[in-house]
Amino acid sequence: MLIRKIKDMKQITKRLKKEGKTIGFVPTMGYLHEGHISLIRYSKKDNDITVVSIFVNPIQFGKNEDLDRYPRDLERDVEICGKEGVDYVFYPSADEMYPEGFSTYVEVEGITQRLCGTFRSGHFKGVTTVVAKLFNIVQPDKAYFGEKDYQQLKVIQKMVRDLNIDVEVIGCPLIREKDGLALSSRNKYLTPEERKSALSISRALFRAKQMFESGEKDPSKVIDEVKRIISSQPLVKEIQYVEVVDPEELTPKKKLEKGDVVAVAVFVGNTRLIDNIKL
Repeated sequence: MLIRKIKDMKQITKRLKKEGKTIGFVPTMGYLHEGHISLIRYSKKDNDITVVSIFVNPIQFGKNEDLDRYPRDLERDVEICGKEGVDYVFYPSADEMYPEGFSTYVEVEGITQRLCGTFRSGHFKGVTTVVAKLFNIVQPDKAYFGEKDYQQLKVIQKMVRDLNIDVEVIGCPLIREKDGLALSSRNKYLTPEERKSALSISRALFRAKQMFESGEKDPSKVIDEVKRIISSQPLVKEIQYVEVVDPEELTPKKKLEKGDVVAVAVFVGNTRLIDNIKL
């Protein structure tokens, strides 16, 4: 069932809670792919009711980012949700979520200033604000986020802890295409030639894991190798960052340990891609 109004979604939530139903929630920006579908399936397995939101959130995009061209296909998304047995698709407009006079924001400090936060000013403030609103509207027992957006997952988990929001935020495994490319709605932007160059990202991350498993403990050597593999490709325009970080605090590591995360952001052509791997 497609729900467009906040008041309608809240009424449904209230009724479901009265009936003692558990609610699983998958927040998305739409243009669903196998990564999103995997989250839906986790929710279906764990809960009585599954809600998927589709909302391209304007306040998490910077001035020169891809808000206007971000891929959208509501009909296709609703069809996918129907096939997967989603109970409700929440599809609010920007005016519904941010009416005139809206001026309240949620901001997590510290970990939002690292990695993507260094380059995307205000991005995580937009993410935490919309997710806090969605949690208030849908009132889920459990919410599911993919580990491809690893920093986002950790930021939301911290927000939930700090604000005592009564929802369990579950990180689910990153899903890759058969050739290794991490699934992303933005992969649609890549030309066939750019896609070939983009495969160097996952190759480099698998190499980083291999180095660690072979005994390498020096992060700088792993970082240099990851950069070398990615930059060898002709259509890689810019490596924005390659970092090895603590899995919770996202602080840079001086010595590699099991569980550390190698995180990258790379421009292939004009498309910004992020990926990571856990050691």
